[in-house]
Amino acid sequence: MRLLFRTVLGIFLTVIASCSDRAFSPIVPEALDIGTPKSIFAATVREPLPDGNFGPSRSDHYSLLELTVSIPPNHQPGQLDFAYANPDPETQFTLAGRRVFDDPADFNARLKAEVAHLPRDEREVTLFVHGFNSTQTETAFRAAQLAKDIQLPGATMIYSWPSQGNPLGYAYDEDSVLFARDGLEHMLRKTRSAGVGRVALIAHSMGSLLVMETLRQIEIKTPGWSAANLSGVVLMSPDLDVQVFRSQMDRIDDVPQPFIVFVSSKDKLLNISNRLRGKHTSVRLGSLTSVEAVSGLPISIIDTTEFSDDAVSGHLVAGTSPALIAILNSARKTADAFGRETASFKTILPGQVTQANGATQVSLRNATSDER
Repeated sequence: MRLLFRTVLGIFLTVIASCSDRAFSPIVPEALDIGTPKSIFAATVREPLPDGNFGPSRSDHYSLLELTVSIPPNHQPGQLDFAYANPDPETQFTLAGRRVFDDPADFNARLKAEVAHLPRDEREVTLFVHGFNSTQTETAFRAAQLAKDIQLPGATMIYSWPSQGNPLGYAYDEDSVLFARDGLEHMLRKTRSAGVGRVALIAHSMGSLLVMETLRQIEIKTPGWSAANLSGVVLMSPDLDVQVFRSQMDRIDDVPQPFIVFVSSKDKLLNISNRLRGKHTSVRLGSLTSVEAVSGLPISIIDTTEFSDDAVSGHLVAGTSPALIAILNSARKTADAFGRETASFKTILPGQVTQANGATQVSLRNATSDER
């Protein structure tokens, strides 16, 4: 336990020492003369700050925004480079614009216009829900990076829940997840009623708890809503207890498809999260090693463990491993990046397939690692 405490403390202090004011992000319009623009639509229940940014405090007011991110010309798949005070648009993701909508109708009209310019088979919305220790601008940057690298379909949106943006704010963030459930439900329902196609829902880390809690309460109110309105659910490195996940899934009679969970047994942050909860608890969903733990659930587990060493972040292998990103993009040529037909994973992705009463696991194989 003492060694674990020292490890966690060391990670926290290292991160803290390298951070400036993470809530502040300057607007640099001239970045668009250098980088590639990406529109990120956002809904947030964060408290607005006097400088126009949105901080970690919780707000009863629901804000709608369009953020314009400049993607640097030298961007490489899996990389996310940015700065807080003085970004360099030549080499870093930069916030080039921010528009706050006072009228939800204006926001919906702008979103519909964005979707209308897309190819007919991509006229939908991909909604990204961030995880622990994330600011609003960092979330926009991550969504832009994923949209660019993994070629996410449709218009890109984020739901920015009030994370403290502090590695010591884990307990605050868990409470914020519960606070933010109604806001996410509101966003999902309003987005669908805006006439912009179905919604692909993607969550990372603790954001997976928020997504599952929200889908659970939606299904209690409106059974069948998720399957009818979502084009798929993807959980990346979910920081979520497996038993809790099973209880949430039990309230969803018709699970939206595909329902995909990216896992890695080498995810150090999830392993620490699990150990901090005591040895009596089950493993975190994102570090699952056997599909038997989710037997009977109509989901696909994609084990990315072999790509962990290649990834920029071991806590987001699917979005930061160049080798895995290349595989996912190759798969898009014959199927959707996330496989709208669950069975497609068995034939498209390289790896061993294991099944357990409806649940499927693909343990991906990294040919580069085999060569080494």
